[in-house]
Amino acid sequence: MINYTNKKEITAADLAQVFKNSGIHRPVDDLPRLKLMIKNADILWTAWDNKKLVGIARAITDYSYACYLSDLAVDKTYQRHGIGRRLIKSLHSQIGPDVSLLLLSAPSALEYYPKVNFEKIDNAFLKRRRPF
Repeated sequence: MINYTNKKEITAADLAQVFKNSGIHRPVDDLPRLKLMIKNADILWTAWDNKKLVGIARAITDYSYACYLSDLAVDKTYQRHGIGRRLIKSLHSQIGPDVSLLLLSAPSALEYYPKVNFEKIDNAFLKRRRPF
């Protein structure tokens, strides 16, 4: 049974492991950076199989108008079991219906997001970070 919470603290090593296991491209070898990513997130929903972190939704928000879902990652061995969908639902319930939820999708996940009720938009712009 998978347990979902926004109350449990995680370490940079936990985050690195779920990123590695999910296949998401993140700076997994830069633990100080991952620690800041955890510390500075406004919302952090996690999915656990006993003591193993198997999924995460990490977001930045003003809780009033907009929320950016910066990470949605699920361990590959746990994918296709509704964990990502449940993490998104939990996050969306927390921010409420008056706050828009937006994200940037990895190319490999472009087919996934419409299945969990995200609308594809064409009016976004991006200034890229330095590569890691």
